Amino acid sequence: MSVLADIENKVRSGKKMFFLLIDPDKVPDDSIKHLFEKAGTNLPDLVLIGGSLISKPVEPVIEKIKKVSLLPIFLFPGSLLQISGKADGILLLNLISGRNPEYLIGNHVVAAPLIKYYRLEAIPTGYILIAGTRNTSVEIVSNTHPLPVQRPDIITATALAGEYMGNRLIYLEKGSGADMPVPADIVARVKEESSVPLIVGGGIRSATQAEELYQAGADILVVGNAIEKRPGFIKDMRDLADNL
Repeated sequence: MSVLADIENKVRSGKKMFFLLIDPDKVPDDSIKHLFEKAGTNLPDLVLIGGSLISKPVEPVIEKIKKVSLLPIFLFPGSLLQISGKADGILLLNLISGRNPEYLIGNHVVAAPLIKYYRLEAIPTGYILIAGTRNTSVEIVSNTHPLPVQRPDIITATALAGEYMGNRLIYLEKGSGADMPVPADIVARVKEESSVPLIVGGGIRSATQAEELYQAGADILVVGNAIEKRPGFIKDMRDLADNL
């Protein structure tokens, strides 16, 4: 079964999921084994690898994870340099909140032959950046403006457009290191209007925040920084996803 089919089946059955995002620049190579050992059976459903701007290649990180885990590993690429055949698949991100053609089709054209060559499972994902109180790496690197939380109508219309254009997932993102997650009312409104699995990431630092987002309608939560700083948080996330 493909990862996308598994996600869609779990969403139909009402199950919640969580993905672990690993940024090669933020997770020391020698801490990966420790992180998975500490997690024990409290594992995420999937591991995402990548970042808006990285100074280390992704392949050594993928190889280290594969030595200690059988979890599927998907690329979460901030650039073409982050594409690797070592991964199992890729979230093919369409930055539909912006108007930079490179992040809507340009990079995808260049990446497509490699994705086919490596036989990566590609999941078209409508990626929507939501504004916070400070500029994020995604905003700066992609040269796009995030959508304001004060315009839930535009955010919802953008999510619908992404779905109608064929994206199989919608990803609401506050950006790495965001001070707060996407507001729950925004999540609820997008979930009510759209029909594809909804991912929410960025700024999630507590079980209380995660539970609020799940209850609002998020099918999948992505956590990176909080687990990197506090590995025990991975158990909280697993317990929440399994018991809601």
